[in-house]
Amino acid sequence: MVETIQWTDEGVVMIDQTRLPREEVYVTCRTYSEMADAIRSMVIRGAPAIGVAAAMGVALGVLRSSDPFEDICATLARTRPTAVNLFWAIDRMRNLHESLRGRPVEEIRARMIAEAQQIRLEDIAVNEAIGRHGAGLVPDGKTVLTHCNAGALATAGYGTALGVIRAAVASGKKVDVFADETRPFLQGARLTVWELQQDAIPATLITDNMAGHFLKSGRIGCVVVGADRIAANGDVANKVGTYSVAVLAKENGVPFYVAAPISTLDLKLASGEEIPIEERPAAEVTHVFGVHVAPDGTNVENPAFDVTPNRYVSAIITERGVARAPYQQSLQELARSVESIS
Repeated sequence: MVETIQWTDEGVVMIDQTRLPREEVYVTCRTYSEMADAIRSMVIRGAPAIGVAAAMGVALGVLRSSDPFEDICATLARTRPTAVNLFWAIDRMRNLHESLRGRPVEEIRARMIAEAQQIRLEDIAVNEAIGRHGAGLVPDGKTVLTHCNAGALATAGYGTALGVIRAAVASGKKVDVFADETRPFLQGARLTVWELQQDAIPATLITDNMAGHFLKSGRIGCVVVGADRIAANGDVANKVGTYSVAVLAKENGVPFYVAAPISTLDLKLASGEEIPIEERPAAEVTHVFGVHVAPDGTNVENPAFDVTPNRYVSAIITERGVARAPYQQSLQELARSVESIS
């Protein structure tokens, strides 16, 4: 399984996801500003992975910068607005830093680094627990459709949506995967298929506008996707195009599952209407791998995410169990629970 992000003596080492699948290149971030640039430019992406990266970015700032702590946190918080894991991780590091006020500098630095590394380890364990809870929902002998990349690359390891698929395969189920290409950044084509190939899980690439055709065919047993933020009522923000897949799945009687850690819940938000949606650069739409494919002067809107209303979500799979409607109640119960993920 690919190592998405690691803390080393040299800095934070990450696989450059903008270069996959043609090149497996690793980059080293030595400062918190370099980490912010890596998150913003999608060298590292996926809500849980962004959270780990932000925590390590804060630790880098404390270790190597004389900038005020809140400036470090603010710089990292400005990188991407939708994935709540980013803010969850920064808040966790901020709370620790506050608790260490007045302690020796070397102790503060060591504790902050240890906390960032702990967040990474916890994320892997959380994803494995999500996989265990979700494996039973995957029909044996059917195809699973997924959108974007919610695998090891989008986390510290193992993955959320792909973690469910990995766990289903490990349990002995015969499963293959259809991966939407996920325009415009092509996370499905570039990352999901590559990642599944590493694990020898059969994967078929389809364009985004083929999803309805295959959902109608009866071949798809379920849809499993990740999430970047989940509101209290179970509305789910995920990569743009997810909403369309969810509507098509419900129309054709195919279960639509969301796999995400508790840290992706934003129970302060009543509904998905309150989730901020990131707007990405127009060039991601007008260009494909640097080649201009649209006329000069084309107007572009490029929201990175959309919101799927809870009525299209069959279940939300977390490390603490599976939530079903009414989500206002079930998500609150899971958030309050302290079930072990071991």
